[in-house]
Amino acid sequence: MASQARGLQNFISDLRNAKSKEEETKRVDKELANIRKQFTPKGGKVAEDGSNPALSSYQRKKYVWKLVYIHVLGYDVDFGHAEVMVLVRSNKYSEKHVGYTALSLLLRGDDPMVNTVLSTIRKDLTTPSTSEKKNSAPPDAGQSLALCSIANIIGLELIQALHSEVQQTLVAKSSTPNVKKKAALCLLRLVRTSPKVVAGREFAPQVAQLLQDRHLGVLTSAMSLLYGLASQIPDDYESLIPYVVHILGMLVLKKACAREYLYYRTPSPWLQIKLLKFLQLYPTSLVQTPKNGNGKETAADNAAHITQLTSIVSKILTETDVSDSINKSNADHAVLFEAVNLIVTWGSSGPDHLRDGAMKLLGKFISVREPNIRYLGLLTMAKLAQLEGSAESIKKHQATVLVSLKDADISVRRRALDLLFVMCDTDNAERIVDELVAHLVLADAAIREEMVLKIAILAEKYATDLRWYVDTILKLISISGDHVSDAIWHRVVQIVTNHPQGDLQAYTAATLLVAASPRRCHETAVRVAAYVLGEFGFLIAERPGMSGEEQFRILHQHWATSEYQTRAILTSTYAKLANLYEECRPLVAPVFARCKNSVDVEIQQRAAEYASMREAFSPEAVEDLLREMPPFEDNKQSALEQRLRDKEGDDSAAVVKAARPSAAQRERAAQSKAAARAVEEVQAQAKADDVGPIEDDPVSPMSDGSPGTNRPKDRTQKVGIPREVIPAMRKAFSNLCTSPSGVLFENAVLQVGVKQEYVGAQGRISVFFGNLSKKPLFHFRAIVEDVEHLKVQKQGTQGLLDEDENGGCTVAVRTQAKLLLLVEVTAPFDDAPAMRVVFETEEGELHEYPLRLPVVATCFMEPVTLEPAAFMQRWKSLEGQDRECQEVVKAPANAPTIDEEYMTRISRIVTEGLKFGRCQGCDPTPWTVSGAATFRTGAKDMNGNNINVGCLVRVEANPQAGAFRVTTRTLHPLCSKAVKNVALVSIKLSSSP
Repeated sequence: MASQARGLQNFISDLRNAKSKEEETKRVDKELANIRKQFTPKGGKVAEDGSNPALSSYQRKKYVWKLVYIHVLGYDVDFGHAEVMVLVRSNKYSEKHVGYTALSLLLRGDDPMVNTVLSTIRKDLTTPSTSEKKNSAPPDAGQSLALCSIANIIGLELIQALHSEVQQTLVAKSSTPNVKKKAALCLLRLVRTSPKVVAGREFAPQVAQLLQDRHLGVLTSAMSLLYGLASQIPDDYESLIPYVVHILGMLVLKKACAREYLYYRTPSPWLQIKLLKFLQLYPTSLVQTPKNGNGKETAADNAAHITQLTSIVSKILTETDVSDSINKSNADHAVLFEAVNLIVTWGSSGPDHLRDGAMKLLGKFISVREPNIRYLGLLTMAKLAQLEGSAESIKKHQATVLVSLKDADISVRRRALDLLFVMCDTDNAERIVDELVAHLVLADAAIREEMVLKIAILAEKYATDLRWYVDTILKLISISGDHVSDAIWHRVVQIVTNHPQGDLQAYTAATLLVAASPRRCHETAVRVAAYVLGEFGFLIAERPGMSGEEQFRILHQHWATSEYQTRAILTSTYAKLANLYEECRPLVAPVFARCKNSVDVEIQQRAAEYASMREAFSPEAVEDLLREMPPFEDNKQSALEQRLRDKEGDDSAAVVKAARPSAAQRERAAQSKAAARAVEEVQAQAKADDVGPIEDDPVSPMSDGSPGTNRPKDRTQKVGIPREVIPAMRKAFSNLCTSPSGVLFENAVLQVGVKQEYVGAQGRISVFFGNLSKKPLFHFRAIVEDVEHLKVQKQGTQGLLDEDENGGCTVAVRTQAKLLLLVEVTAPFDDAPAMRVVFETEEGELHEYPLRLPVVATCFMEPVTLEPAAFMQRWKSLEGQDRECQEVVKAPANAPTIDEEYMTRISRIVTEGLKFGRCQGCDPTPWTVSGAATFRTGAKDMNGNNINVGCLVRVEANPQAGAFRVTTRTLHPLCSKAVKNVALVSIKLSSSP
């Protein structure tokens, strides 16, 4: 054979001995010219297929082999296909082998010559060789070559023409194991290219026959095909789970395996892995009843399969150990980790003892010296930690994982970081974060960015005190500021802005001012300090060494070394400092003057606009323009979580952990889901409520007590609200304005009770109508006024919301009708919505009661705690007739004396009734109570942010005169009026003996 291929060997030697690329190319071009010459007949007589009939078998094979080698080297070969076809059509195996090899490499799927070879490939595929010569090729050689060629060429025409023959060859009883193996892999390649060539439900029974084959090689190839098919449409192949479990049981439990498929005494580990991977596609396989191909699977058979599968996984867990043989250890652990992945896939539906066993085993693996096993142990434990109930068992290995964080192998360190991220919760968050921050100092650059991102997410997610979160981010900036992305410090700004409660804003401003004090300070710290001081620097301006002038000096020392983006932020901060502090204006003006000629357009524009702002606008407009930014919208996905998803993908354990809310987040999500479900119920059951004209002035604290102008009705009698009941009604209304529940109206016939709760801009009001009479009430209806400032969803007892006068519901004796209102405020308002209650007695009397629902502006307040300097600064900034509302009310003659106890009662009215935060230290006398709050609305501005209104209130008592002065200041006149009205009513009520 060597002598016959001497020309080919010499050609290969010449190419290998070439000293340069040019010399190699020259030799290839020379050989291509020679081959082209040999393929061209000397007399011009060409065969019908375009080949040279004068070539001998040896010459044709030699030249085709040379073309194949040249093609493999990367050179274009655009001739010789006719000679390849001659070899493919040959009946000799030696020629057919060369022809199919060249065909697989030289022919592309979209080549027009594919059509000329289809008949030959189909013939070889469906007709096994029948040669009886000694030393001839096996009878399945032609089929094997054809299958390999189909899998390599892969063209649409080829797939459409031959996919049915490939399927028939796969399931044919006459096909040898070798042909079945190649047919299964060939069909898998076809399916990956064109998924619709196989109809899943029709093909599943044929796959079931393959899975009953005793040849492990056929089973291995069949499982590769089955996994590829099931990955696309799992439901079509769910009926094959019992077959897969049976095969896995034979290998694991009975060790039934041919000798040639034993790998270091492990029965066919590759097949076990494929079987376990297939089972991972069905996470509910332990609870659902899969059916076989005939649909005859019984509950007993299903229970047997579940029991067998549980036994298999349990045996894999208990019998796998670290072996002295690296090859056996790798094979066993490959099977083990797939079994653990199956347990993870089962989740909470899987047996507890399997999860516990897997956790103990992985705990042992993450402490071994072998880095590969330790890497896989950390990776799999991170997946297992995602299951509910695994947190406590994971924490037992925290010390071991921290040791792995210092491993020499960076891939092991990454997996240890992932596992620490996943096992973190409220109990151990501070320790893990502190450990990670301490390790960040020693970590190399390759892992620092990932560590910084995950530390930032953990600190935000599990911070019980947001001041600790701010401190942690500042540590990250000081240790590895280059790896702290803009998204991280933007998130700090967002959280601080959205949490005005407590002293977080003042603490952050003071901490950042200290952090920015050194001249050598990371630029990220300068950026976040500049923004926060511009927004909340006034909260610390009264502290020693933290005045507005000092804030400017500390920030401006970094101007010369800062980039343009940082300078743009500093420019806005300077404008806000100059607006708040007179002493800063002479310092800021020269900076703006120089920046008007800046080469950076953004800085130039900001400086020019800020410098001319006071000349172009009134002082009030400038105050509004430079006011602190409103809270950020907090219902979007965190930019840090999105960044983590982009880096690691959706399937990463860390991404799954980051997306899973913490305890507080789960509580808020549950409230949102409950509200959403209630809204869906209301939308599904409520009808459009097109109410006609209602009374112009229902009874409320603003009215004079008359029931208003009634609609004309075809009734002989009509009963309204007696005047003697109105004072009690007003008192009940006033109580409900500041109470979560109570009675709104009551007489001998009807009692109306209210229960209400509010969160932010949304409220849930339940109204109960109780029949106190001894006879049923007919045509009972409740008509709620539609107002522009409230979005209202209504749901009630069937008929309660009917529009028709003859409709309504019947309220039996001693029973109730219920009305549920879900409201969202969209704008400030100063009046309560009206509700008319209409019903008929058994005697035919028509009762019509105009009422007011206790939905007032203070229901949507969120308390804010301000320091004295901050309160006074905002109080002064809100001066003006349109923003201030003031009224004096005298206490009744029989009211108790105004003393400290009485002022404590007034303080509770402000904090608990009006929902204002008490501002301690800003009241000049003990007879003054000051508070601050934010009026929340669901309306959005042009940027998509919620529109909120800041509100301030001050109640001043004059004990000698027995009077109170209530002053409210807000940005919106209606808010000022509404808060004043509720405050006056509450004070009058508290003055009653």
